[in-house]
Amino acid sequence: MIDHVILNVSDFDASRAFYEAALEPLGFTVGMEFPGMCGFDRDGKPWFWIAQREPTTHGAHVALRARSRAEVDAFFAAATSAGGVDNGPPGVREHYHPGYYASFVLDPDRNNVEAVIHTRE
Repeated sequence: MIDHVILNVSDFDASRAFYEAALEPLGFTVGMEFPGMCGFDRDGKPWFWIAQREPTTHGAHVALRARSRAEVDAFFAAATSAGGVDNGPPGVREHYHPGYYASFVLDPDRNNVEAVIHTRE
């Protein structure tokens, strides 16, 4: 089990604004902050972090668990509205399994951020 993840970002303010908007539909908020670094939490623990430091993370893939298909849809809408690049709109990915419903967005540093739920509706 992973305790926390940190992505190194090239522009903290831009990345924070993106992630605050994109992760809000999934129930994440900034739970802890230091200069140039913040942790997003859901359920009381910051486990997804961004930090402005070298080397910048590019090309990472982070999948965040949604609690419903509606959350996956809302994540995609919020993330693309906040400047994220469409890397796969919401939908079922049967090649993974019949209940795999996800969407994918590239963040300001071109990391692939996914919202996913693994249940059939």
